Amino acid sequence: MSRGFVKEDDAQTPPIVPPRAALPAGTPNYVTPSGLLQLQEELAELEATRAEAAANRDNDTDRSHRLSLLNGRLALLTDRLATAKVIDPTAQPPGEVRFGATVTLRTLSGGKVGFERTLTLVGVDEADVALGKVGFVAPIARALVGAKLGQAVSLPLGPKPETVEVVRISYA
Repeated sequence: MSRGFVKEDDAQTPPIVPPRAALPAGTPNYVTPSGLLQLQEELAELEATRAEAAANRDNDTDRSHRLSLLNGRLALLTDRLATAKVIDPTAQPPGEVRFGATVTLRTLSGGKVGFERTLTLVGVDEADVALGKVGFVAPIARALVGAKLGQAVSLPLGPKPETVEVVRISYA
């Protein structure tokens, strides 16, 4: 049939499935126990949403588009879950910054001297800057890994680095 006889609404464009947080090639997919729980909860929610969409027969075009999108998201999430390596933060060395550490930093130079901030190094899927959770592959996290209590570290923040001191390390 010629395209001239097909309504624009009938021409279905494939859905664009948003990618998950970036994980560099060859990098293990580390997650905290709470991060794994978040991924499992997300999976349960997506599966429930997919079941609802599959049951809804009101508009077949919208239904198939929505199912394609949900199936794509489920596939990405399932792959991420399959590669998840749970790291127990409480098993990390207590005086050194490692994956799962909650670190308090005090600015020494390059920024507001004396300013303190607290960050937690987590998996890429659990990262949320607003909550102070930084993905372990982020430049700030990479600069902090291996630092010891009281050590000064140069952080790549903006056009010039900021020197901070590690004033507290905890693993919950």
